[in-house]
Amino acid sequence: MKNSLKIDLIDQLLPQTQCTKCGFDGCRPYAEAIANGTADINRCPPGGSDGIRKLANLLQVPEVPLDASRGKEGPLMVAFIHEEHCIGCTLCIQACPVDAIVGANKLMHTVLPYQCTGCDLCVDPCPVDCIEMVQANREWTDNDARQARQNYEQRNQRLQGRHNEPLGLAARNLANKQELSDAAYSDEQTRKQTVLEALAKARSRRSGK
Repeated sequence: MKNSLKIDLIDQLLPQTQCTKCGFDGCRPYAEAIANGTADINRCPPGGSDGIRKLANLLQVPEVPLDASRGKEGPLMVAFIHEEHCIGCTLCIQACPVDAIVGANKLMHTVLPYQCTGCDLCVDPCPVDCIEMVQANREWTDNDARQARQNYEQRNQRLQGRHNEPLGLAARNLANKQELSDAAYSDEQTRKQTVLEALAKARSRRSGK
């Protein structure tokens, strides 16, 4: 089997959530690593045991348990934005790999639940902690995976074409949250009070008061 075909077949069995929990920059790079023998087939929590079984059958290798260091298998989760606390900083939009969040700078954001892959990459960047993951109460389907792959590829093409932005794991995880948050608040003189109020509301909500 040609390696390119092998990669394609592996990629088709991955859930296309683009969550990076496997340690690779999306599903396609993980498929490439599996095909090249540099990654095991058990690093995908969204795919779970069923995904491992399918990969094992395709590659004619033994099934192995899910690597617990990568996360746990569970129901499909989707992001939910508590819109009353959203300050419109756009960091979650920047983090979403499939364009499942709509909104604009200084305006309230919302999640498109049937486009969200449950990757949770939007949660950590939020400076006011107004995003949580909730159960989708549905199954992730093959059609969902195909649409997610298409959305992911279209987003990457748009970013590369317009901004030549980095698409790596570190960039999408937005690890340097404080620096990016500061950049989002470049007009802090006019937004400071709004940010402070949003932070107070977020802290109150988390404390249950």
